[in-house]
Amino acid sequence: MEFIDLKTQYNQLRESINSRIQKVLDHGQYIMGPEVSELEDRLVKYTGAKHCVTVSSGTEALLISLMAIGIKPGDEVITTPFSFIATAEVIVLLGAKPVFVDIELDTCNINASLIEAKITKKTRAIIPVSLYGQPADMDEINAIAEKHHLLVIEDAAQSFGANYKNKKSCNLSTIGCTSFFPSKPLGCYGDGGAIFTSDERHAKAMREIRVHGQSMRYVHSKVGVGGRMDTLQCAIVLAKLERFDWEIEQRINIGARYNELLANKVKVVNQRPDRTSVFAQYTLFLDDREKLQAALKDKKIPTAVHYPVPMHIQPAYQGLCCPECCPESVKAATKVMSLPMHPDLTIQDQIKIVDLLLGAL
Repeated sequence: MEFIDLKTQYNQLRESINSRIQKVLDHGQYIMGPEVSELEDRLVKYTGAKHCVTVSSGTEALLISLMAIGIKPGDEVITTPFSFIATAEVIVLLGAKPVFVDIELDTCNINASLIEAKITKKTRAIIPVSLYGQPADMDEINAIAEKHHLLVIEDAAQSFGANYKNKKSCNLSTIGCTSFFPSKPLGCYGDGGAIFTSDERHAKAMREIRVHGQSMRYVHSKVGVGGRMDTLQCAIVLAKLERFDWEIEQRINIGARYNELLANKVKVVNQRPDRTSVFAQYTLFLDDREKLQAALKDKKIPTAVHYPVPMHIQPAYQGLCCPECCPESVKAATKVMSLPMHPDLTIQDQIKIVDLLLGAL
């Protein structure tokens, strides 16, 4: 059994993916070929944002976004410590300081009610993470940002395709960033990502920054990076978009079935009624995680932990705040465990997973 079954997905899309790849091989425009702008146009229509800028990874999407809004040394950016390290990494790389706000233990998303207390004169932006595929409380976060003249960048690496109050993730704030890492709900076959905004000025800056700050060939108006998404990877995402709506529907159905099978037996990450989760991971809270993982491994059921060490106590980030400042994040890190989740997971396999889990419990 696969934790994320990319082989079955490929077999379903084999003809379209191979055709798309062959087309790129035939025209030979491997960097900034026509598939790049085609994908950007498709993603604009999908999200409702006015601009999409494809980039080389989800990490680069966050970095370029911060560069585009002018984050500099000494600035502060509020975010969550319970996420993949890239969320804080890009802040530190620019010489700014990540200011960590604890999570809601039931959703594992940033606790919006705690954000305002962490705002100082140095705060420039807020990066909420739509963890496990579910957007955070974006209305509340946007209201706080507007009150204090801050920008909001949604880290939607895990939530592309999710809805929040009838709007798409990546179009919920000034800027949205996503990842096309292969295991993500919409993934390529390498690294890739995208930035979304409806602000013309930010979009222009992002497009320049991703090509070494060029406003025209060999004219560098900004400090930039080599952050382009390869044409081949764009072609693969275009092929995968063909059944993406079906995959999101399946993910939601599979998540609901897990909820039903585990109801009143195991505590799981909660989904809010005013939004959807695309279940990048289906995650439980367990008291004896290592023992259960070992028991399921013996039965050939793969599991994963996202994330075992919160960012504020990672060796490279110690000293940014006290280890006790985010107790819910520390608690979650000791308990979370994710089960197999992908759109091709069968009902029979899902029942088997749950039966073996409950048996191990």
